[in-house]
Amino acid sequence: MKEISLYIRPEDFSKVVGILRKNNVGGITFFDTNGSGRTKHAPVPERVRMYMTGKMITPEFVKGTKVEVIVPDSSADQIVEDLLNNLNSDTGSHGMIFVKDVSGAYEIGTNLKGDSVLTPK
Repeated sequence: MKEISLYIRPEDFSKVVGILRKNNVGGITFFDTNGSGRTKHAPVPERVRMYMTGKMITPEFVKGTKVEVIVPDSSADQIVEDLLNNLNSDTGSHGMIFVKDVSGAYEIGTNLKGDSVLTPK
């Protein structure tokens, strides 16, 4: 099994969910994040107590979304390929994808384990 962790722009979330559903991913976890990485941040209007100051500032951290899924080994490469092909852009980075090995999965309250706990009921 593999854990796929994605750090994406919030506006790409629905596209990512569509790709994961198309690949029959059973469970999706996501979080709103704030972070910084290799991508340069665009300047935004400065706000002080809800008032615009007229200045532009470049934020150190920007909003993002982290998506986590656990998938069978046999599906991981296709899912990553679909994500890379559909989130690719000429405008720069859309985020990052990390793939990690998972040694086991067990459903609490049942005797299910392994890949059988990864597919939708």
